[in-house]
Amino acid sequence: MVDSKAPASQTLSRGVRVLEVLAAAHKPLSIDEIAGELGVHRSIAYRMVRTLESHRLISRQDAGRYAPGAGLVVLAQSVERDLHTVSLPELASAAEDLGMTTFVAIDDEQECVTLVSVEPRHGTATVMQRPGTRHSLTKGAPGVAILSTRDGSTGDAETEQAVEEARHAGYAVSRGEVIPGVASVAVPLHTRGPVQAAIAVVYVTSERPVEEIAQRLTTAAKAIAELVG
Repeated sequence: MVDSKAPASQTLSRGVRVLEVLAAAHKPLSIDEIAGELGVHRSIAYRMVRTLESHRLISRQDAGRYAPGAGLVVLAQSVERDLHTVSLPELASAAEDLGMTTFVAIDDEQECVTLVSVEPRHGTATVMQRPGTRHSLTKGAPGVAILSTRDGSTGDAETEQAVEEARHAGYAVSRGEVIPGVASVAVPLHTRGPVQAAIAVVYVTSERPVEEIAQRLTTAAKAIAELVG
């Protein structure tokens, strides 16, 4: 719990929580919904939202609902800038080849965070993957792909099985673990830097074999790793 004697820290913490709530929602939220998630009065949530909106960290959508804003992308680009910049051409190429949204996810204190994503220009019914989206590292193919490069146990039997299967196959697969009805395939992205990452796709249905998707991602991952070093 935030110390009540430190209102400035409490305000900052609540502002960060607004961003986390919106990133996890996968849809725009109303002021009342944000207030409910934070457990605060509507007026407090409104002040938080207005401040974040003024900095372009969130944006106002139709019907007075709010979603992560363009300012977050700018902040994300400053994190692991080389990885972000180098990944874009390879992500775009893979997205067009597979007809799926392709993205790089990184480990951020046991959470899987989308660093950069590219949607195919000519794809139909593609799934959006917003930069800044985060969820538990133990849920979804990207997180499992990252965990497959580590030693040690996660402490969860189901996750351990998924990690072991990913180590054996060289890729991870999931469906409905993060977003209901949405599948993901991911492979580890090996670089010499401190950040652990994976390259992945998200989609609803596909006639492509999972192995073919994984192979295309592996090719992209190797190209990115060579450029990043």
